[in-house]
Amino acid sequence: MSRAFVKDADESVGERQPDIPLSEHANYVTPRGLVLLRERLIATRERRDALRADADTLPQQSELAAVERELRWLNARVGSAIEVDLSLQPRDRVAFGALVTVEGDEGQARYRIVGEDEADVEHGLVSYVSPLAAALLGARVGDEVVWQRPAGDLTVEVVGIAYPQDER
Repeated sequence: MSRAFVKDADESVGERQPDIPLSEHANYVTPRGLVLLRERLIATRERRDALRADADTLPQQSELAAVERELRWLNARVGSAIEVDLSLQPRDRVAFGALVTVEGDEGQARYRIVGEDEADVEHGLVSYVSPLAAALLGARVGDEVVWQRPAGDLTVEVVGIAYPQDER
């Protein structure tokens, strides 16, 4: 019989996948960001449990390995989360959690500075380690900052800073 059709007892069909890389930056999160991470962790655990209950086929075992990989990453992210109390942020300058209104040659735009896992540029949520946030952090209303972008630098003026309550 060919060895290709024999499975050794110590072989695992659902091999452990390499871990998802973790960011080198501190894991600052808004209260909303922490809730979202925890919800994602719970949903992923539920998916893992469902797969474990019915992991008879190779595709299911492969998906289970991917879900377990994501769970390791989520556990690390939730465990390392540093929740920022937005009520303690300075109201006169841009800091983590700020909703910043800027105006420049391309018009007016609003961005909220959030943690890496909460960032969603299409919805105006930018990571605190992004080039835009780096330009804005510490700025006050009336300050002009240079946003270094791949498409070319853009000077924007800070025209508003707010720290809205985290809403779901």
